[in-house]
Amino acid sequence: MASNEETPSAAEIVVAEWSAVLSFGPDRIDSAVPRAAYAHPPLRQLYPMVSHGVLYLSRCTQWPWSRDVGTAYPLVKGGYRVRRESDRALLGEVDSVEEAYELVAAHLPGGCGPAIDGTPDDLIAAPSREP
Repeated sequence: MASNEETPSAAEIVVAEWSAVLSFGPDRIDSAVPRAAYAHPPLRQLYPMVSHGVLYLSRCTQWPWSRDVGTAYPLVKGGYRVRRESDRALLGEVDSVEEAYELVAAHLPGGCGPAIDGTPDDLIAAPSREP
């Protein structure tokens, strides 16, 4: 990057990553999954990533990503199991991807706002984003 170029903001990083994830083909992820998550404005502000056909959302843009946002895992029998890794909480099992991301959105951590450009350690140091 040239010295006269500005570093992208966290919001710009998140927007760019959502653009990439939403354009992935079926070899990476079922397109209904990121579309369902993106339909929720609070989730749209989080950093998305895909691994093994699963969409993960983080409150920070750098690894290691936060693990306190729920993740919807597809079930072989159909439907989704929604879990949060930070406390191993099972948030529920639902029939549709839309219901899965409703659960994820309903169980966001307190003070959750837009993703920050940093790691989970930076979240701890950041001031509360409560209104």
